[in-house]
Amino acid sequence: MNGSEIYHRLIGLIEERVLKPGDRLREADLAEEFGVSRTPIREGLKRLEAQGLAVHEPNRGMVVPTLDHGQINEVYFMREVLEGTAAGLAAKHASKPEVEILQDLVSADRKRIADKDSLVRSNREFHRRLCLASHNRYLVDQIDHLRLSLILMAGTTLDTPERRETAVEEHAAIVDAILRGDCAAAESAARLHIAHAHKTRLQQI
Repeated sequence: MNGSEIYHRLIGLIEERVLKPGDRLREADLAEEFGVSRTPIREGLKRLEAQGLAVHEPNRGMVVPTLDHGQINEVYFMREVLEGTAAGLAAKHASKPEVEILQDLVSADRKRIADKDSLVRSNREFHRRLCLASHNRYLVDQIDHLRLSLILMAGTTLDTPERRETAVEEHAAIVDAILRGDCAAAESAARLHIAHAHKTRLQQI
């Protein structure tokens, strides 16, 4: 197992909440857990640190960071800008099959409101597909990088059935605007969707 594989394994553990904000990332413990030497662990941790998913703390060493109120605001501000832009571009560049995939996701999600875990996974897929439909690789890369910060936040903004239902209808509004080729409406709908998620996230703190 090389450093890149360790990096992806660690991201998975953070996303699954096996490793939580504040947890220490000890090279020796991780090397034993993964059955490798410290070298790939060190490489994986360096890459994790470069992505902001690990930080050095005095007297503690490397730990999974905890985002403060200001950082959460910053993440959602950038999501609103970037994903709004992606939706606007999707209204201009998305192919018919890409739009149909987004429509299919919305239709399926309307039937899984009660299944939070399933909807959370589908929500990630919707946003991934939406960004890919922008046909701008640099924008997609920036959004992918930003999303890594989201795994440091506890829970999900889809905790309540009310928010889940609203979120799916917000997705539907984005897709409808893309289908019409209305760039301004698609961007506005996506920005509103992220703004509502931002407010929900702050209410959970």
